[in-house]
Amino acid sequence: MDLENQKRIKDLTEEHNPEDIVVLLGAAEGEASGIAAETVTNGDPTFAGPLTGVSLGLNVYHVCEEEVKADYDPEVYEEQVSMMEMVLDIDEIAEEMKAIREEFSKYSA
Repeated sequence: MDLENQKRIKDLTEEHNPEDIVVLLGAAEGEASGIAAETVTNGDPTFAGPLTGVSLGLNVYHVCEEEVKADYDPEVYEEQVSMMEMVLDIDEIAEEMKAIREEFSKYSA
């Protein structure tokens, strides 16, 4: 996750109740999703950004996870995500995201 997005998320948690914030990721690989998820839950694992040492514990999901897919407009999902979903390893991504939530999230969605 780039430094600008880290700052945006940090600012949002200072402005709003962190319990009410859900971060949606769209990385194409489980590992990349996991790093971004760890950044917004446990702090920047690269020790390079504004979230270094900042454990926000935010709720974090990937756009292709079943837990959040039901909340989308089906037409929008079809147009924006469904083509990529065919080439992604959804199970790997979902496992990575679940592991990060179980270990670092402070809030339940």
